This record gives sequence, C-alpha cells and structure tokens, in this order.
Amino acid sequence: MNNKIHVLVVEDEPTLARIIKDALEANGFRVSLACDGEKGLEAFAQLSPDILVADIMMPQLSGLDMVRKIRETDRRTPILFLTAKSTVDDVVEGFHAGGNDYLKKPFGMKELMVRIQSLLGRLSPTSAPQKGKTQIGHYLFDPGKRILTYLPTGESHELPNRESEILERLCRHPHAIVPAKDILLDLWGDDDFFCTRSFQTLISRLRRRLSKDPDVKLINQRGEGYRLLY
Repeated sequence: MNNKIHVLVVEDEPTLARIIKDALEANGFRVSLACDGEKGLEAFAQLSPDILVADIMMPQLSGLDMVRKIRETDRRTPILFLTAKSTVDDVVEGFHAGGNDYLKKPFGMKELMVRIQSLLGRLSPTSAPQKGKTQIGHYLFDPGKRILTYLPTGESHELPNRESEILERLCRHPHAIVPAKDILLDLWGDDDFFCTRSFQTLISRLRRRLSKDPDVKLINQRGEGYRLLY
C-alpha cells in the first residue's frame, strides 16, 4: 500500500511546477501536476489528493474560483495557496474562498514542505492533535475529527484544519495564556505580519463559532497571546 502523502500542485508556471514536483518527490511525497484551474478541478475529482497546493493567479480558472468550487463538495482536504500577492485583502480573500494557509512567492522548498506537513498534522508527535474530546462550556470539541458540537441543540460543525489546530492548542492550556508566537511558529513556521493577520482572522472565526455560550471567552492578552476561558 502506498502511504506517501499525495500532493496535487496546480501551477501555471511550468518551471516552478517542475521544481516543486522534483523537490517534493525527492523528500518522499507523491506529486501530481495540473497547469490551470480547470485541469486542477478535474485532477482533484479524479485523484482525491491528501492536500492541494494551488497558485492563485492562473488562466482559464483562477485558484480562488477553483477552490470555491472544490469547497462546495469538499470541506476537509487541506488547501495551501501560492501567491505573488501579499496584501491583507488578498490573504483574507484566500481564506474566505476556502484556503487553509498561504505561502508568498518566492519561497523555499523546505518551507513548503513544513507547511504541507503542518496542514496534515504530520510534523511530530508533539504537534499532532490530541485525540481526547474536550468540553468547552456548552460545546464539545473532538480534535481528532475536527468536530465542534453545541450540546444544547446537538448542532455540529466540522472545523477547517487550521482552525481546529488553533483551538486544540488553546484547549491544552485552558484559562492560561498561550503565546501567539508559539502558535504562529508551530503552525505557520513564521510570525511575520501576514501570518499574524491570518492567525487573527482565524481567531475571529473561532470566537463566532463559540459565541452561543456567553461564558466561553477567547481573550487577547495584548502582546502576549490568547486565553480560552469557560
């Protein structure tokens, strides 16, 4: 049985696509390529990869539009955007389209591999999600399945991978301050401005998801990190 991580790379620059493919395969990944958004959609449906790495600016169908279509039927597969753009609006649009992370061009192959492994939760035993369920006020969080359930109604939602990883790390230390820098370096591999903005966007999403229980608070300790109170 082939247990290599299968990466689908959708990139319209053939030289870059080949460099990514060669580097990933040299490090034990299995890689498939598609050269535009439309071919990427077809390949995703046929291959069911473990993770999708997609350029944003592509002919035929942009990476954003391709991912929006994928997310109509698949909310689980991690998606990493590659982008030459770096404004906050571009980053936020990528998350709204359904991306889990992004990498600014130019980038190093080592950083790409770290991001892929992090999205799949395969970096190390210490960074892998805990399997035990945690009750957060009137919510029940299952990090293994990435399911957050509001107990009074039984309403459940499957969290995107990155949101689940953040919540799981906060649950490890309830009521204590979890340094934002630690989460950024663990999940993004960097704590620069754009990673921080992405992190803050996901924190805002988690606050909304937990808002039905007024006793659950996700507090920003300015300059330090976040505390999950319940």
